[in-house]
Amino acid sequence: GPCTECSCSSGKDPDKDPSHTKKKENGDRLCVPKIFFGTRTHKQITQISRELKRTAYSCVPMTILSSRDYTCIHPVVSNSSNRNEMCVELLEGKHGKSCSYYHGVHKLSEQHALQPAAGLYQAWDIEDLVGLGRKLRACPYFAARELMVGADIVFCPYNYLLDPQIRDSMDIQLKGQVVILDEAHNIEDCARESVSYGVTESQLRAAREELELMVSSNIRQKHHEPLRAVCCSLI
Repeated sequence: GPCTECSCSSGKDPDKDPSHTKKKENGDRLCVPKIFFGTRTHKQITQISRELKRTAYSCVPMTILSSRDYTCIHPVVSNSSNRNEMCVELLEGKHGKSCSYYHGVHKLSEQHALQPAAGLYQAWDIEDLVGLGRKLRACPYFAARELMVGADIVFCPYNYLLDPQIRDSMDIQLKGQVVILDEAHNIEDCARESVSYGVTESQLRAAREELELMVSSNIRQKHHEPLRAVCCSLI
């Protein structure tokens, strides 16, 4: 089967090797690179998985990585504005509760759940996974991440591939893999967005007031003075 993380050598000459597989350095298992398919929006992923369904490759193991905004089914967390933080808090058991959906992940990520009996015989999209997750009371967000291990093709928004923080948190390893970027002319905007940060004028004013207080109270003046100057110049 496909390996979790390809540390493949440069591989054999594809012409001489009909299966186009690559040998792992330790030579014990054949290792096929994953295809990471990046798109601009989640909606495009739905269109592409629909197209995949119509091809001869519709049974290839796949997964779709997306945010909790699309895949969280916990009744409280999914309706909250800070889903990520609430999810992490639940999993850490901070308030003595945990997430029963998270503990049911295996029901979804074990391949049999994605077989014909469940109505998902082939390529699926986020809606299919979420529907099945609700039925099985299992978390689609973490199931999709677990399915990445055995997937030959992984669909995700651009920023999952471009933003190093998201790549790390999602455990995406791109070395030795195939990366396809759909509508790649949008990449510049996406790269700019992932390293940009927006602040409002009221946030700047509040920061300036706090920094002024620090400076006037003689707290680490030489650090706070230049920051205050930045806030003033931006305002």
